[in-house]
Amino acid sequence: MPTTPEEPDERAQTRLAERETVRLPIQRRSTRGRPPGRRPARRAPLILAATVTTLWAAVVTLVPTLVVVWLLHAVDSSGAPLMQILRVGAAGWLLAHWVALDTGVGPLSLAPLGLTAVAVWRVYRAGVHTARAVGARARQPGGAWSPWPATRATGCIAVVYGLLGAIVAIVAGHKGVDVSVVGAGFTFAGFGLVAGGLGAFVEARAIARLAGRLPGVLRDATRTGAVAALLILGAGAAVAGMAIAVSASDAGQIIDDYHTGVAGQVGLVVLCGFYIPDVAAWSASYLVGPGFNIGAETTISAAEVSMGRLPAVPLLAGLPSTPATGWAPLLLGLPLAAALVAGWLLARRSLRSDTGRGWLPLLGAAALAGPVAGVLLGLMSVAASGSVGAGGLEVVGPRAGEVAFVAMLMVTIGTVLATAATKIALRVRQGSP
Repeated sequence: MPTTPEEPDERAQTRLAERETVRLPIQRRSTRGRPPGRRPARRAPLILAATVTTLWAAVVTLVPTLVVVWLLHAVDSSGAPLMQILRVGAAGWLLAHWVALDTGVGPLSLAPLGLTAVAVWRVYRAGVHTARAVGARARQPGGAWSPWPATRATGCIAVVYGLLGAIVAIVAGHKGVDVSVVGAGFTFAGFGLVAGGLGAFVEARAIARLAGRLPGVLRDATRTGAVAALLILGAGAAVAGMAIAVSASDAGQIIDDYHTGVAGQVGLVVLCGFYIPDVAAWSASYLVGPGFNIGAETTISAAEVSMGRLPAVPLLAGLPSTPATGWAPLLLGLPLAAALVAGWLLARRSLRSDTGRGWLPLLGAAALAGPVAGVLLGLMSVAASGSVGAGGLEVVGPRAGEVAFVAMLMVTIGTVLATAATKIALRVRQGSP
C-alpha cells in the first residue's frame, strides 16, 4: 500500500543534505565579467524617485487642508464653487509652510504648526524613501561611504518641492489674496532642503556617523537640552488644555456664534486643532516668564495682563484675565521641574554606562544643555509667531529672544543641580553597606 505525506513510511529516510544541488538560472548567468550571483541591485532613477515621493508628501498634507476648507464653507449657506475651495485650501497650505499671504483683512503669516508638523514629517519621509531608492546607504566599490547620493536626493527633493510651492502659489493667488510666486518657490525649496535632507541623511546613516564623531559631552548636552525643551513644551500644552477646558462654556459660545451646522463646527474644531502647537508654544512662554503678545494691545505674562481687542477664536477663551495669583504662581515652577527631570535622566543614563565618569564631563554636559534648550524654545517661539491681519494684530506670538534667554538660564541651573544631586546620591548608595 503506498504511503502518503500525512502517513510517511517509517522505513523511508529522507536526507536532504545528501541530495544533489543545482544552480538557479540567475546564478548561472554572469554580468559583464562579474562572477555569477553578484549582479548589482537595480536602483530607481533619482528624478523619478524624488518626484513620486515628494508629490505623495504634498498630497497627504494638501488634501486634509482642502477638506477642512470645504467643511468651513458650511458657514456660508450659499455654498462655494470648487475653484474657490481649491484656492482657499491652497492658501492655507502655503501658510502652513510660512508663506505670507496678503489678504483684504491684512497680512497673514501665522502658520498652523499642527499642519506644519505633518508636512515636515511627510517631506522627511520623502527624503528617507528617495535616499533608500537610490541606495544612499550603500558603500562605493572602493569600500568607502560617500555622502553624494544623499546630497543629490536632497537637492532633487528641494527642487521638486519648490516647483510645487510655486504652482500652488499661482493657484492660490486671486482677487483678495496676493501671494509671491517666487517667494513661495524659494520658501518651499528651503523647506524641502531641511526636512527632506534630514530624512535622506538619516537614511544614509550620515547623522549617526556625525554623532559618533562628536565628543560625548556634546552628545549628552544635545539630548538633555532637547528633552528639557520638549518637557517644557509639554507642560505648556497641558496648562493651555486645562485653561481651555475650564473655559469650555465660553469656547462653545464662540463656536455657536458662527451659526453654522455640524459640518461647520467640525471644520472650526479641526482648524483650531491645527493651531494647538502654536498655543502650546505661547503657554510655554508664559510659564518661562516673558509671555506673549496678541497684537499691539494684548500682552499676556505672569506679571502683567493687558487685554485688548481679540479675534473670535475658541482657543483664546482660556486666556488669563489677571496676573498670576493664588496657586497660579506654582505653575511657573514647571520649567524648572522639567530641567530637574532632564538633569536626573542625564546623570542616570551617563553613570549607568560609565560608573566612573568624572564631575567635569558630567557637569559640562548639564551646563551646555541650557543653551541647547534655549535655542530650541527660541526657534519654536519664532515658528509660532506671525500676523493675523491688520488693525493692531500684525504681531502675534511669544517674545522669542527673551524666551530663549530665560529658558537657557532656567534649564542650566536645573540640570546642573539635578545632575550633581543624582551623582552624589548614587555615590552614597554605592558606598553604603
